[in-house]
Amino acid sequence: MTEARRIVVKVGSSSLTTASGGLDADRVDALVDVLAKVRDQGAAGRTPAEGGEGLRAGGDKEIVLVSSGAIAAGLAPLGLARRPKDLARQQAAASVGQGLLVARYTASFARYGVRVGQVLLTTDDTSRRAHYRNAYRTLDQLLAMGAVPVVNENDTVATDEIRFGDNDRLAALVAHLVRADLLVLLSDVDGLYDGDPSRPGTSRIAEVRGPADLEGVEIGSAGKAGVGTGGMVTKVEAARIAAAAGVPVVLTSASRAADALAGRDTGTYFHRTGRRSADRLLWLAHASTPQGALVLDDGAVRAVVEGRKSLLPAGVAAVEGEFAAGDPVELRDTAGRAVARGLVSFDAKEIPQLLGRSTRELAKELGPAYEREVVHRDDLVVLRA
Repeated sequence: MTEARRIVVKVGSSSLTTASGGLDADRVDALVDVLAKVRDQGAAGRTPAEGGEGLRAGGDKEIVLVSSGAIAAGLAPLGLARRPKDLARQQAAASVGQGLLVARYTASFARYGVRVGQVLLTTDDTSRRAHYRNAYRTLDQLLAMGAVPVVNENDTVATDEIRFGDNDRLAALVAHLVRADLLVLLSDVDGLYDGDPSRPGTSRIAEVRGPADLEGVEIGSAGKAGVGTGGMVTKVEAARIAAAAGVPVVLTSASRAADALAGRDTGTYFHRTGRRSADRLLWLAHASTPQGALVLDDGAVRAVVEGRKSLLPAGVAAVEGEFAAGDPVELRDTAGRAVARGLVSFDAKEIPQLLGRSTRELAKELGPAYEREVVHRDDLVVLRA
């Protein structure tokens, strides 16, 4: 942990705002104090008032901050007593709150001579190949220039179909995207417990080496404040995604952030369970929402799942739903089980005329534009081996 150079830190709404909505400037400043000092170990413990000279561009450590709080910050200014349930008012609150959130971070990091850059993402930005590369380049360049990227879901335009759903999962995927050495998930609870932390007799789980360590563990949902969307369930799922992608995870409370980043015994440490890769297909598997489905015959299932081949028209037995070329779709076997997910190359209305036919036959009858895969293997992730 102490050797990690590129670190993604995620903080939830409940750690930044009051229960009634509105940013808590003291909480934001306390978090920034920790992150700014971590960026440059030589400046640790020195505030600007104590003679700190600001942090160097490209310091010892790089921080990417995934911050919730936009919707929560917009509640009080709009006169909302609690987080609205309808999407339109959530988007309105996010529109007001996102500006307040970034302004607060900008002012707080400025005390250390550090600039911040706002990066707003939707699932569509990260499951498509070109968008994925653009997101990586932006984040990497901000870090190279000494800025702290502040990442959030683009709640002002995200619809139910293109939402990550929670920033814990977004943080895990961002950690994979930027090839982070460590992911730190900050909550209002100081780690994962083997039961309800408020009950006597429960204890903190210090390490998780794999799924077996969590068998029988009671995991809670969103907290009482009601300003966030996650809870321990989403944090454990995010930790699982990151660990499987080769990124270790520390889960602890915002008040213990300094301890976590210093490598001290706090929270719950999730060991890596998989290998690191630069494959954007992790996003396709965990951040996309299928807009329809393709039913594959048995031969196509074997080719896709076991052979890691592209899906050709000849292997498609049926099409379900309405989607456009480039949308994510689910690939199912004849029993209805999802075996893969991919970005489809045709509109739903085009596919019925392709069913069971070879690409050579289609090219001869319909033209060379139809001599291509329904889902290319580079745009396909297997869900069940």
